[in-house]
Amino acid sequence: MAKGSKRGCRNFVIACLLLLIAIAAGGAWLWQRYAGFSDRPIAGLQAGDSVIVASGDSFPGVLRKLRAAGVDDGEDLQWRALARHLDVAGSLKVGEYALAPGITPRQLLLNMRNGKVISYRFTIIEGWNLRQLRAALNAATPLRHETAALDDAALMKQLGHPGQHPEGRFLPETYVYSRGDSDVDVLKRAYAAMDEALEEAWQSRARDLPLQSAEQALILASIIEKETGVASERPQIAGVFARRLKQGIRLQTDPTVIYGIGSAYDGNIRRRDLQTDTPYNTYTRAGLPPTPIAMPGVDALRAAVNPAPGDALFFVALGDGSRSHVFSATLAEHNAAVARYLQQMRRPPLPEEKPLQ
Repeated sequence: MAKGSKRGCRNFVIACLLLLIAIAAGGAWLWQRYAGFSDRPIAGLQAGDSVIVASGDSFPGVLRKLRAAGVDDGEDLQWRALARHLDVAGSLKVGEYALAPGITPRQLLLNMRNGKVISYRFTIIEGWNLRQLRAALNAATPLRHETAALDDAALMKQLGHPGQHPEGRFLPETYVYSRGDSDVDVLKRAYAAMDEALEEAWQSRARDLPLQSAEQALILASIIEKETGVASERPQIAGVFARRLKQGIRLQTDPTVIYGIGSAYDGNIRRRDLQTDTPYNTYTRAGLPPTPIAMPGVDALRAAVNPAPGDALFFVALGDGSRSHVFSATLAEHNAAVARYLQQMRRPPLPEEKPLQ
């Protein structure tokens, strides 16, 4: 082979090597830039920022929403390449996603692929009545409101339980929901949770219980819930009511009277209220009221079906600010406890003690 040919071949090889080195260097630079983009926290995000992926959104559409939300980091080509790499483009999940400070493009797209949406919480408080529950639901955001214009009968029909009284039917606990969920979704879950909790409690009931059905257990549990100032006293209060039911003594419990008064209740029970007959006045009527009067929690359900043993037939608040009660077996003992309570209520507050010198 001629020297010129050898020299030309050598130059060609060198040129090819230089080209490969340049390509490798360029690829390394592009990869470094891509990796830096995908794992670098997105700049300028504020707590509470979010983006919504709607049904039918394509990835370019979502990218436009990100830009509109203030996400300026990265070129569109980089976002698309990252989406292809993570298999996000065809796997977007509908929902609201947090644009939290510190989140990276990779984390954000993985959240969209895996459906890690923003969660909200709605809590039903033990002892709430239906009116309070519905008011809280109507104020909850971003929950969709589908029941605000419905009366109680229409509400239960919407939930799939036409003709059933709604009071006491929704279990107090915290329910997690996402943007797009409605109050109907939350209520259906709370209804199912109460059904399950009530059935579990009823199956574990004591043998000599003076209740004929799980429905009666729910009613009694709602009264126990409203009478309880200290959680540990629920079984004792249940025991008082169970013994009164067995002996045919009227329950004479103020919360049922208040429920019967309804929205007209002004915070005070007067003698005329105790003497005015309503289906819920347990001073004028024997036995349980016709429906629950509040939403009882699991502990109240368990107390209703497993009341504490004893001989107490009465209880009254201790009156010392502790919300505890005094339990009595006889009317004489109870009257003495009531007198002490009234005296405690009339006593002027004690002056503040001076600190020791």
